[in-house]
Amino acid sequence: MALITVAAVQMACGPDPDTNLATAERLVRRAAEGGAQIVLLPELFSTPYFCKDQDPAFFALAGPVEDHPVLAAMRVLAAKLGVVLPISFFERANNAHYNSLAVIDADGSLLGTYRKSHIPDGPGYQEKFYFNPGDSGLPVFRTRYAALGCAICWDQWFPEAARILALRGADLLLYPTAIGSEPQDPGLDTRAHWTRVMQGHAAANLVPVIAANRFGSEVGQSCTIDFYGSSFIAGPTGELVVQAEPAGEAVLTARLDLAAIRMRRVAWGVFRDRRPDLYGPLLTGDGGGPTL
Repeated sequence: MALITVAAVQMACGPDPDTNLATAERLVRRAAEGGAQIVLLPELFSTPYFCKDQDPAFFALAGPVEDHPVLAAMRVLAAKLGVVLPISFFERANNAHYNSLAVIDADGSLLGTYRKSHIPDGPGYQEKFYFNPGDSGLPVFRTRYAALGCAICWDQWFPEAARILALRGADLLLYPTAIGSEPQDPGLDTRAHWTRVMQGHAAANLVPVIAANRFGSEVGQSCTIDFYGSSFIAGPTGELVVQAEPAGEAVLTARLDLAAIRMRRVAWGVFRDRRPDLYGPLLTGDGGGPTL
């Protein structure tokens, strides 16, 4: 058996970074007190979701990996609590900027950084103004407790990314998120769709999924977004193990037997029966072209 406890944290993110960081630390401690060994926080949790607007002033929020204050604080916390922390942050690398995630192991060491691959661009979610497309590929991080496949928010809509992470040996798929209402269409509620697409990743790959979202209303210069919380943990057949309410802080935990899940994944045969020779059209924009 390889029993581990995972946690998803749901929180509101206000205008003061120090307050947000203190909230995150408090909720990570709460998760650790409940036995969690891997704790996922929401996307860009240390600030409001600034991508509602195109404002060059927000580039001042970015910092390099080596001395980013959020990462420094979380490395200390991870070592103190003995937990693994995948941490979303705004990265500056010379003249490039990325929506990034650093994986901090349970001893506080930095295992590496993932840079968000799929960058959205639409009303209220104008990320292409701020972020370069990620150049890290889709790595799997082997932590003290499990191999983690990490992606960020808009990445979660792409089954190709989830499958690659599973192929590379991920025991868990983790998605820090900032998603809510659609300013161009107040009647559009994507919450259920958002949940189901990630349940599908879990079911198709027989890999549990952890999704951590923010909640609350955030007012920008051009629009307001009501983030819809509803963070969740899905099991290896896509079943919802636990899900938060749309509003309110939450620390969700689940106990998982990774050894049993690995055996089930192998026995089910979906990886054995794959046909990569037929999947060449996935490498094209329109599904045309020859197979591999």
